[in-house]
Amino acid sequence: MHEIFRAFTENLQPKFEALMAQAPVTDTILHPDIKGSGIYMFSEGGKSLYVGRTRDVRKRYGQHTRRSSGHNNAPFAFKLARETTGFLKSNYRPGETSRAGLLLKPEFASAFADAIERIRRMEFRFVEEADPTRQCLLEVYVSVVCGSPYNDFDTH
Repeated sequence: MHEIFRAFTENLQPKFEALMAQAPVTDTILHPDIKGSGIYMFSEGGKSLYVGRTRDVRKRYGQHTRRSSGHNNAPFAFKLARETTGFLKSNYRPGETSRAGLLLKPEFASAFADAIERIRRMEFRFVEEADPTRQCLLEVYVSVVCGSPYNDFDTH
């Protein structure tokens, strides 16, 4: 492995361990010490479901859990709603199967709202990582090690 890349990866396991050792938030109220940029994870029953990265964890957590969040701010809820309703294929053209179009369907809008409520009850963990390259690598590392099913790293 190239030494430059190795330098970015050396801290992944300790950061992962710190993330997993953290007592999860389960009541939608973040402790004041949870702030800054880094990696976050949503899980249920100890099983990791979704890992993300952010520059502002407090703002990002609110976007995932706020009942008024839209489809662009709550991609995890959108994925859950897609799974529930069977609208699995992404469509980026305007129309009834676009992201905005799906939310006009009462069945999908209800599934999206239910998904946000589900996320509000999930376990939430966060570990700080300010460097954007390490943050990106840590997101992939945690997702792969934990087998997070809602992280696919596919291009759109």
